[in-house]
Amino acid sequence: MNTTPHPAPDTPRDLVGIGIGPFNLSLAALADPLTGLDTAFYDQRPAFHWHPGLLIDGARVQVPFLADLVTLADPASPWTFLNHLRARERLFPFYFAERFHIQRAEYDAYCRWVAENLPTLHFHHQVDAVRWNPERDLFEVDYTQLDTDGEAAALGRTHTRNVVLGVGTEPHVPDPLRPLVDAPGVPVVHAADYLDHRETLLAAEHITVIGTGQSGAEIFLDLLRHRPPGREKLHWLGRTEAFAPMEYSKLGLEHFTPDYTRYFHGLTEPARDRLVASQWQLHKGIDADTTAAIHDELYRRTLDGGWPDTVLTPGVHVRTAGRISTTKVELHLEHAQQQTRTRLTTGAVVLATGYRERPLGRVLAGLDPYMRRDSHERPRVDERFRLVLDPSVTGRVYVQNAETHTHGVGAPDLGLAAWRSATILNDLTGQEPYPLPGRTAFTTFGLEHGQPRIPAARRHRTLTPLADGI
Repeated sequence: MNTTPHPAPDTPRDLVGIGIGPFNLSLAALADPLTGLDTAFYDQRPAFHWHPGLLIDGARVQVPFLADLVTLADPASPWTFLNHLRARERLFPFYFAERFHIQRAEYDAYCRWVAENLPTLHFHHQVDAVRWNPERDLFEVDYTQLDTDGEAAALGRTHTRNVVLGVGTEPHVPDPLRPLVDAPGVPVVHAADYLDHRETLLAAEHITVIGTGQSGAEIFLDLLRHRPPGREKLHWLGRTEAFAPMEYSKLGLEHFTPDYTRYFHGLTEPARDRLVASQWQLHKGIDADTTAAIHDELYRRTLDGGWPDTVLTPGVHVRTAGRISTTKVELHLEHAQQQTRTRLTTGAVVLATGYRERPLGRVLAGLDPYMRRDSHERPRVDERFRLVLDPSVTGRVYVQNAETHTHGVGAPDLGLAAWRSATILNDLTGQEPYPLPGRTAFTTFGLEHGQPRIPAARRHRTLTPLADGI
């Protein structure tokens, strides 16, 4: 936690960040060496942690280690993952491990190392409101400083020329499943809290996992490995029509490039909405290694004859759900293709039902009169990740991972974190502390700009021919 005192109330900062997840942590890391830039980042949590409920042994981040907080914008930064390994004297073991995709727990440890060493981060600070002060042409940021128990200890206010929101996502529970969350005596937990409740879940006679994305797959595999052969008593259900693999072809991955992000932003709002809905397999499928591990584990349990006591059924959604006794819940299921219905009684449920962007309204209620919205009342975001505000607001409000509707499926992707942070800092400073590439994909996604931009080839020095006889 940063112990640097806050500036005097009349001294405005250049940038205040709200939330310290990976994306604002990336921004803070890239802002760190920029002299003359006064920044502060606030988060109500006591320290940085990245999805602690899903740091399952062996679970890997789905992007290469080069997609750390800074490398794709500044490989020479002191805050790279490789420098983290060097600081921990783990560089040679990592070299010999030959791992391109690191474990989630290792990514979390890396981010915590960065967070513990950056001087601009203020944990135990809950931001309550952001307002525009037209008389001073500044934003006012009200916060509550929390004590070690999370209780209010002091109120504060800082002024800033610009704001960046990195409040992240929150666990999503579909409406038909909400009654389960309030079922007393029955463990019903969201995947985000899985590890905190794993022992309680495993004590149940029967467990149901709902959700066929990566988290659901990892949790099902972890539960399977902890249940005795022949007595697994596991159901795995989900709405998708198959346990679909994530799109991971090299050209498919070019949807997570700055080129595609710029192309997507230039589309009409209806076209963007159709695309986001159709591209779920780019980021909501299951990686091939996890599906292979699940199949291997199930197959191993058939070696002595018989089949494991598991049911894996895609294409199913929960119509209604409720408690039927002190220790069980009942799920009313419908199969979309068969158009059939049934009931399932279970003793524990894991809701691997994903996340949703946190609404910005609570923090930004004071800016609501200035915000420009689209036809669905979502905030408009320009190509440089700035909320579109009334021209009378001279300050800028940047957003991180709140712009899927305007920038596409790459918004929550860790691989674009450094590029987006660099884009924001280049815009904020009016300079180019982080030069960014003009082209990043072999794919040309549209026809509007005619021929694709082809960077000039590097010229090779022409050799002078040797004279005859030498």
